[in-house]
Amino acid sequence: MKRPTMVDIARRAGVTKSAVSFALNGRPGVSEATRARVLAIADELGWQPNSAARALSDGRAGAFGLVVARPARSLGIEPFFMQLVSGIQGELSGDGTSLLFTVASDAAAETATHRAWWAQRKVDGVFLVDMRLDDPRVAALEELRLPAVVIGAPVDCGGLPAVWSDEAAAVRTAVAHLAGLGHRSIAHVTGPAALRHTLIRAEAFTAATAERGLTGRNVEADYSGEQGFAATRALLEGGERPTAIVYDNDVMAVSGLSAAQSLGVRVPDDLSLVAWDDSPLCELVRPALTTLRRDVAAYGALAARQLRDAAAGRSVEHRRAPDPALTVRDSTAAPSRDTAAL
Repeated sequence: MKRPTMVDIARRAGVTKSAVSFALNGRPGVSEATRARVLAIADELGWQPNSAARALSDGRAGAFGLVVARPARSLGIEPFFMQLVSGIQGELSGDGTSLLFTVASDAAAETATHRAWWAQRKVDGVFLVDMRLDDPRVAALEELRLPAVVIGAPVDCGGLPAVWSDEAAAVRTAVAHLAGLGHRSIAHVTGPAALRHTLIRAEAFTAATAERGLTGRNVEADYSGEQGFAATRALLEGGERPTAIVYDNDVMAVSGLSAAQSLGVRVPDDLSLVAWDDSPLCELVRPALTTLRRDVAAYGALAARQLRDAAAGRSVEHRRAPDPALTVRDSTAAPSRDTAAL
């Protein structure tokens, strides 16, 4: 079907196209009776404003953008991004702002998308996730003067405002919990080493275990279930098996639980597990997983409010969200005597 236009509305209402424009945009120049008739016909025809035309008239696209440089397949099973997007969209829906979402192969492709969106007036601002070390996207966005909000630590993000929580403090909380139970050898299965939040967590883990005189090991993975499973098997089949493992997301933790069970390792008797983010996955498995919990949807909503202000030209500062808190379930316990002796 042909998309209805203002010309179609004008023809049906028996008025000029200019009169239709005045009526639809709430401008003076038509009587209230004409305005009511035009609005009724527009509703009947299913007319919607053209976003490109609106961008040309008032400079606003009515949309924000989010590009994620991760494989589309992995995003489909990653609870963090689903919850983040739901929080962003829930906040934006209040004023009719849309979220334009896509994936990219790398930072260069992501920047190319930002440039295209901005040149084509498709977005009024963008969210920046998965900050990298020496991230090239920051300079590119500042050069474009495209409003942006970083979802992550306010480190090396230039003049861009950030929405963040203290991930290092969360790691220290997890280590303190496991040490308090009597664990002396703890492993940490991380995300990709190129990501800034991976570095923050890994450095905090190394420092926290060293301060307590514990054996601590960081093992890099990629957030996928496959690598979470493989990293866990390698740790458990190695010569110095840890008695506890902290994972950087819940998908890897669930897969780690499966790996342990496939080897006959009992959780939590032989091995304690801690996950991040606390999606429903963590409560569906048995034993249910102890997690570092944060309200990811609220995190996304806060970022959306910040970006709305930045796009409107208001001054926006870094905003700290509540830090992740430990939710203790059945996957952590004191190591058994035999396990502690390994």
